[in-house]
Amino acid sequence: MPHFSIEYSANLEDRIDMPALCETLRQAGVASGVFPLAGIRVRAIRCDHCAIADLDPANAFLDIGVRLRGGRDLETRKRATAEIFAAAEHFLEPCFKAFPFALSLEMRDIDPELAPKRSSITDHMNAKAEKA
Repeated sequence: MPHFSIEYSANLEDRIDMPALCETLRQAGVASGVFPLAGIRVRAIRCDHCAIADLDPANAFLDIGVRLRGGRDLETRKRATAEIFAAAEHFLEPCFKAFPFALSLEMRDIDPELAPKRSSITDHMNAKAEKA
């Protein structure tokens, strides 16, 4: 893990390069040194139905949720949160200037006792590396 889930208002669809934002957040996760590469997943979910503040149709939001397996100390999580948020802020800076925009991020632990997982991604990454 972690899983980055981006929820965003539909009116951002034509204002943001969402694949580029996903890659920016993936790179920030890798650069933090906190998350294993094979565990990083970034996805964006468009919210077609939402009500924001005073209902001005120009209002937009983007919320980033980061879920990660428990076990990292608070200082490590705070540092990673700050680094990921800074990368998102930098990427999205033009939005703040162009229209009413709200950005948020929340990092939360997943209880490993209640979250079984299975992945073959690491196996495939290792096999690719051996062939290279």
